[in-house]
Amino acid sequence: MAVIKAREKDVKLLGRLMRAEAEGEGELGMLKAGNVMVNRVRANCLDFEDIINVEKMVFQSPGGFEAVQKSYFYQHAREKDMRLARKLIKGERYHPAEFALWFFRPEGACPAQWWGQWNSGRYKLHCFYTPLASECPSVYSTY
Repeated sequence: MAVIKAREKDVKLLGRLMRAEAEGEGELGMLKAGNVMVNRVRANCLDFEDIINVEKMVFQSPGGFEAVQKSYFYQHAREKDMRLARKLIKGERYHPAEFALWFFRPEGACPAQWWGQWNSGRYKLHCFYTPLASECPSVYSTY
């Protein structure tokens, strides 16, 4: 069962964004970044109240992803990218990003907080940030 609505073009778009944001961190890194992306579609809270589909999430401005401004984002989605995107659309979650709405790549250690949100962990170069359940219960809901 899908946790977000996604047509084939959405699967490709999500796969392209995951690749552009985290390909250097391998499949698991792409899945963790993808958790953030799917969570933003599911969230309906904070900065993501009007993010109701994959396309709005990918191209959100302000507050979206830097990769959409780079040429490598505009490569075709590979079969691998789409396979990983489908896992997330079906509801798979990966710690520390399972409830995260943000990630970024700091120069050094992960700050405990980033824009008022708490660090839920790090994977390779990316730090993940998760809202409190009281701020965004929909991210924590079971499907």
